[in-house]
Amino acid sequence: MNLDIPNKTHLSSQDKQTPSLYDIAIDTIDGKAIDFSSFKGKKILFVNVASKCGFTKQYKELQKLSDSYKDSLIVIGVPCNQFGKQEPGNAAEIQSFCQVNYGVTFLITEKIDVKGINQHPLYTFLTCETLNGKRDSTVKWNFQKYIVNESGSLIDHYYSITSPLSKKITKHL
Repeated sequence: MNLDIPNKTHLSSQDKQTPSLYDIAIDTIDGKAIDFSSFKGKKILFVNVASKCGFTKQYKELQKLSDSYKDSLIVIGVPCNQFGKQEPGNAAEIQSFCQVNYGVTFLITEKIDVKGINQHPLYTFLTCETLNGKRDSTVKWNFQKYIVNESGSLIDHYYSITSPLSKKITKHL
């Protein structure tokens, strides 16, 4: 099911049905559909990632976080080329870069837009209080992190400078 979430500027409290995280469609980097509802009961950390960024070394920390909390957390990297054009690669190049350089085994999605007119519904959900139930936000740069709880509700978001292994994040795990 490909849910078309309206641009947040068009959302109102009069919307009949507020979509949940579990209604959003997105594919893995290799084109397989991701079913977010299969992650119910676990927290999910979404991170917009890029291969040519000063924060790219966070891939290593994201992998460590994924390994350390594998029973209670799903880490999902979301490639995006909107910040300094720092993720220019195609799907195969991104996947190879992550595996070869950082041993990434956590889930990587298809490359998407995380802001603007073509913002993917996942990031419309994550950045819109009407949908996520917590707060509005704007994705400022690569490696911004959004954590949702076991029921798919936003817990909080963290800017790029926050390490994935920071107590700000791990206190929720």
